[in-house]
Amino acid sequence: MLIKRKSIEADANRMDGPRKRPEVAKKDTPKPPRKPKFAPVTLSEQDGVRFLHFGTEWVQGAMRLRKPDWPELEYAQQMMAWMLFNPEPQHIVQLGLGTAALTKFSYRQFPAARVTAVELNPSVLAICSSMFKLPPDDERLSVLEMDAMDFVMDPLNHGSIDALQVDLYDATARGPVLDTPEFYSACAACLKDDGIMTVNLFGDHPSYAKNLKAMMFAFDDVWCLPEVHEGNVIAIAFKKAPPVDFSALYDRAAEITAATKLPAKSWVNGLKTWHSPQ
Repeated sequence: MLIKRKSIEADANRMDGPRKRPEVAKKDTPKPPRKPKFAPVTLSEQDGVRFLHFGTEWVQGAMRLRKPDWPELEYAQQMMAWMLFNPEPQHIVQLGLGTAALTKFSYRQFPAARVTAVELNPSVLAICSSMFKLPPDDERLSVLEMDAMDFVMDPLNHGSIDALQVDLYDATARGPVLDTPEFYSACAACLKDDGIMTVNLFGDHPSYAKNLKAMMFAFDDVWCLPEVHEGNVIAIAFKKAPPVDFSALYDRAAEITAATKLPAKSWVNGLKTWHSPQ
């Protein structure tokens, strides 16, 4: 989603993250592995909403200051569409932290579930804690500084996740930074047999078809919601294809809206459109 507004530099805006500079290495000390370089983390605010940017006008996430645990952007709300199929998840994972909107909402909404977030950029981790109300880790919440590919490739994570939410964009916002069949196959391996993945895509960009094809290779079935904002399309990938029962989905949507105020009926309407004859 492209929003033009003046950005202000965030406090945690160093390329190597908000950490102390390491001591000068001795001559006989081997050089540490080269760290990835990240775009600067920047902020803007408008009408009571704080936005996260990576040094550009592209919005990477948002938080309404008076409702810090609410997923403000419509596409972020749609990323929770897996709730239509699983009302009681035990483990929810977010790849790409953003403003922690999905992480915070899942943590508050599902008190019996474990919630894990994976983020590579240390500056994003710092700014989420200081400016976006991300709570500290506890027995249910784990925020990991690591590469999403490493996480999904780890056999220890396989078969352990009920809901996997993937929102991996860099400063260029040209499409997900991980988009191969190998990546999505690893995502599928991390899910339980009835697990579900939601992915933020750009419907009007060449990356859309590439990602959709890769997901269809790795998953039993893939559905998509209608485009929102400036091109965001949420794909819902099922490790095992569910029955297409829209009456039951509308009933479940009503329960979700009553409990959370999320516009779940619109999700079912969108899925119905996806399944309608073209």
